[in-house]
Amino acid sequence: MSGETLQVYFLGTAGALPTPARNAPCIMVRRGSDTLLFDCGEGAQQQMMRARTGFVVDAVFVTHWHADHFLGIAGLVQTLSFTGRKDPLPIYGPSWVHEAVSAIRSLSRFNLRFPLLSVQMSHGKAVRFPGYSVTAFATDHGMESVGYVLAEDERPGRFDRDRAVSLGVPPGPLFGRLQRGETVCIARDGGSVHVTPDQVMGPPRPGRSIVYTGDTRPVHNRIRELAKAPDLLIHDATYDEEERERALEVFHSTASEAGEAATALDARVLALVHISSRYTTAAGHIRDAGKSFSGKVLAPSDLDQLEIAYRDE
Repeated sequence: MSGETLQVYFLGTAGALPTPARNAPCIMVRRGSDTLLFDCGEGAQQQMMRARTGFVVDAVFVTHWHADHFLGIAGLVQTLSFTGRKDPLPIYGPSWVHEAVSAIRSLSRFNLRFPLLSVQMSHGKAVRFPGYSVTAFATDHGMESVGYVLAEDERPGRFDRDRAVSLGVPPGPLFGRLQRGETVCIARDGGSVHVTPDQVMGPPRPGRSIVYTGDTRPVHNRIRELAKAPDLLIHDATYDEEERERALEVFHSTASEAGEAATALDARVLALVHISSRYTTAAGHIRDAGKSFSGKVLAPSDLDQLEIAYRDE
């Protein structure tokens, strides 16, 4: 599991109104063989085709029930049914998720060939996947809303080959067993000796993590309960600093506030999304965020893809 890929596809980075260059919100995360969607605005399927990701989706996580964040689900469900999907599709979201999924079923006037599952999420609730989890945190958008933390399990520590040899473990299959957490028995000093993983393995290393806020005012104090030093923070940055009062009024964040959140969370990379249609360029957003965050700042274009590497630890 420690070698799984972790990729982010920015399928939609617009604010409430899409533009010719930016589609409605939709973030795809691929972790190993799993594909997760975080929000699914209208036009998501076309973006998947443009990005050549295919239509394999294992779960959909919705941040809130504003139309630009979930209207693409109905069309996606129909396509998945037409292409022969049989496995259930879980749709996670805050309160009203059951009603939303029921409405999607009602809109689908065709033979839906697989079950739709609705799961309500609230602050601190986690969904387990093999090797990682997705945990919701409460956001501040003037309605019940959540963001999500995708966090991998801890990785094993580094294997100390020299220490293993000094303990009498011969190079070969026993090395692999120790790295998998097994105790091995070796012949030493005329008898049998057990060597345990803690004798040859360093301390556990953190897995990778991604935080997606959805639409919100800054809530990094809540996020900090669940995520420390995320590798990628995808943060609402609807407005530039000149529109801070507007951001406060409509429960969104400015790029500067996103930068402040990234600093508070000790994020590795900050990606600014949900850019308002009033802006023809995100250069000002990047500049604003960079005033309070010294790490890497991105304002991804639609269809940009990011590979999350392991930290050198």
